[in-house]
This record gives sequence, C-alpha cells and structure tokens, in this order.
Amino acid sequence: MTRRNDGWDDLIDALEGRMDDATAMGGPERLARQAAKGRLNARERIARLCDKGSFKEVGALGGTAHPAGGDPVPADALVGGVARVDGRSVVVIAEDFTVQGGSIGHVNAAKRLRLTKLAQQEQIPLLLLLDGAGERASNMFERYPFAENDLQIVADLQGQVPVITLVLGVSAGHGALTGVFADLIIMTENAALFAAGPPVVFGSLGVQVTPEELGSGRMHTEESGVAHNLAASEDEALSMARRFLSHMPQHAGGPLPKAPAECEDTEERLLDGILDTIPATHQQPYDMHEVLEQVVDEGSLLEVQPLYGQSIITAFARIGGKSALIVASQPSFYAGAIMLEAAEKATHFLRVAGSFDLPVVFLADTPGVMPGPDAERVGTIRAVAGMYLAERAIRAPKVHVTLRKAFGFGSSLMGMNPCDHQTLTLAFTGISLGGLPALGGAAASKASEEESDRMGKLQSAAWAAADNLGYDRVIDPRELRNELIQALRIRGADGEGA
Repeated sequence: MTRRNDGWDDLIDALEGRMDDATAMGGPERLARQAAKGRLNARERIARLCDKGSFKEVGALGGTAHPAGGDPVPADALVGGVARVDGRSVVVIAEDFTVQGGSIGHVNAAKRLRLTKLAQQEQIPLLLLLDGAGERASNMFERYPFAENDLQIVADLQGQVPVITLVLGVSAGHGALTGVFADLIIMTENAALFAAGPPVVFGSLGVQVTPEELGSGRMHTEESGVAHNLAASEDEALSMARRFLSHMPQHAGGPLPKAPAECEDTEERLLDGILDTIPATHQQPYDMHEVLEQVVDEGSLLEVQPLYGQSIITAFARIGGKSALIVASQPSFYAGAIMLEAAEKATHFLRVAGSFDLPVVFLADTPGVMPGPDAERVGTIRAVAGMYLAERAIRAPKVHVTLRKAFGFGSSLMGMNPCDHQTLTLAFTGISLGGLPALGGAAASKASEEESDRMGKLQSAAWAAADNLGYDRVIDPRELRNELIQALRIRGADGEGA
C-alpha cells in the first residue's frame, strides 16, 4: 500500500505495532503450553467458529495503555467482537487463558459489558467461549465507580436473543456465573465449571479438591444438569454451537432460519420401518432414538442434554425442512416415566422454544409421572408443574402424538390436552389412556377382575378418544412423518398460512 509521507506513516506504524502487541496474546511460550494441553487459543476458537474473515474485533487495544503505567495486558485477556456464523451476525466473546489466566480486570469487564449490550442492542445471538479464572486479584487495588455489568445484561437477554456458552477450559467465578444463563451450555471432556475454585473451597471448607472433582464436564452433564451437552473435542463443541444456531432465529419474534441449501431430505415418505421399531405390546421397551431418525430430515437431529433426565429426549431437528423442538418419551428408560431430571430438562428447552416461537412436537409413550416416596422426596411434583407451565405457555405450532400410552398427568405434560393451543393432536391405533395405567388403576380402585378387564379394553382403544375429539386423527404409524410435515406447514414462518 502506498503511503503519503506527511506524518501519517508514523501514526499508522504506531497503530500496527500496538495491534501486533494486542493480538500476540500470552506470547509464544504460553501459547505453546495451551496447545500442549490439547486446547485451542482464544483467537483460534473464534476463527474455527465463525465464517472465514468475518470477525471484527471490538476493544482489541483495551489493556495496552493503563493510565498508571505498567506492562500492557494484551486485549486485557478477552477477545471479542462481531462476526458471522453461516452468514448470520453474532457477538462472540472468548476468554484468553494465556493472558493472566483469562482473569477479568476492569478493562476486560468494560469490554464484556460493551459486547453484551451490543448483542442486546442489535438483537443478535451471543456466544460465550469460557476459559478463565474469574475476577483478577489486582482489582482490589483499583477503585472504579459502581456500574452495570455483563452479568446483568446477559440475564436480561434471556428470551430476547439466543445465548450459547461453550466451556472449553477451567471457568470460575464471574465468567462461570454469567455462562449458566445460556440457552445451551456445552462443555468439553477436559473442561471444568464452578462458582469458586479449589483454593476458595479449601480456605472455606478445608477440603482439598481438583477442578475436575468440583465441576467436570461429565459431572455437569450427567449429574448436576448444569450443562447440556458434552463434547469430545473443541471442534465438536463449536460444531454443536453452529448446529444449534441453525435452528434458532436471530432474536425473539424473528423468522426461523431456512433449511440449508444442501438439505435434500425434506419430502414426505412412508415410514415402513417404524412398525418394526415400535412393538405393539405396550410393556415391551424400544429406543425412541430409532423413531426420531426415521421421522426427521436426514442429518438434522441435534439431541440436547442426552445424558441427563433420560426418560425424556429433547432434540432440535428439521421435519420437512422446518425446524422444531422435539420432546419425546424414552420407553427404554423406566418405561418413559417422567422423572424430576427429565421434567427439568424438558422445562428448560420448552421455555427456549416458547421464547423464540419454535414449533414443538411431542411424541408421547409414557406411563405418567414417576410415583413413589423417592420421587416425592426430591420434589418431582414441583418439577413437573414447571414443565406444564412451560408447555402451556407455548403459542408456536404445537403437535402431539400418542404412540402407545399416555397416562395421568403425563399426558398433559406431553401436550395431549384438547383446547391447549395444539395445531394437531394425533394417535396411533391401539393406544392406552387413563388416569392410571390399567393394572395400577384397577388395583388402586380395588376393581374386580371383570371390571379390570373392561378397563383395560377401554384404555387400549383410540376410538373413544377420537369419538369425543380428544384426537384430531387416528393414524397409521407409517404416516407419522407425513402428518408432522403437513402440520408444521399450516403456519408459515411469517405467521401466515403456508
């Protein structure tokens, strides 16, 4: 590039020098240590997540000219800006562990606030890539006036724009607390997430723990339910984030994204294999995943929180090219009984779907809410009440299908109730319904053998429910995909019939 020798050369050289320093991160040695752990650095993560050449950094020079002097802190340990993912604008924030452990100094905090407010202002998704130690210890030696912070803004973003957190290293304190507000939280196998780290735990409780013991990705996705998906690698985590975004609008009230051009499996077809997948005998288990793979567009299924609350499957997918949340019973896990963890999981994603007007497809094959003293002791009834409120609040297209059985409150939780804003309510032939399962109901009411047999026959037929319009249609199971495609086409993406 040709320059004029009128003083601009020195100014531009100074800018380039400062930008080189700002983007150097922690320097070659620390970057090598990060790589040796099998982890990408902050800038590599952004490059792999976003469309090539689309990232425009905000606040790169923050931390390089402290008014009191001192060594520069490259980008103040935070890389962030505006980029595109599959051609759609996003705000991305990445903690840089190679600079002071990714800790949050005052400039770092100001950048977080600026970037989260930018996502709020422009109504575009926010992605948080966490790998940092929380508040910087040196903050106590500097005085700043009270002001709003990014934690408050990310909380405000709930239901406004999609928020995704990826925990790609050890995340503690403020960063971790902000990250848990996300619609989707993904952790890698070697990541950890906690409010307070091992030194704080030892100082307050006298207990020696490792970061992994405190909050490993596997613990949070299998036991606590804090995180939703576990990724074997950073590339897999970044891919999950992109796939999730492909189902979401830019903001609440915005149109759902169209299916990618390469998605060819959008046509109607009969599911001949479904009769072999689903046993006609209600007591025989099967894997609902095999049903979903037949129903949804090929390659579009993204299961969320698969290791937690396994009696319900939650997944995002396309059916006939249209995105939807699928909430499905899992008969291979406690017969599909709705347990506390399953209800909590379903509640979260039903709220996400409700906030962003994403259609919901319920596939019910459940004996109802899990009974018993253990279920009552942990507060299952409170959890299922939360699920019902989330289901009831949905105003996007809502489709219910009873595959074999739907007993008690479980049928309501799975969206079966008539006059509940359903677009369509379907049943397979041969279903069983009732306030209680046939045998359990008979035992509870001390019914005679003859009455028990009569109750079972009534519950095993869809005809009575169809007769009083409890279902819109009773269908051949092989027509399931076609029926769902037609139902999701009733209301167009812009709210008009399609």
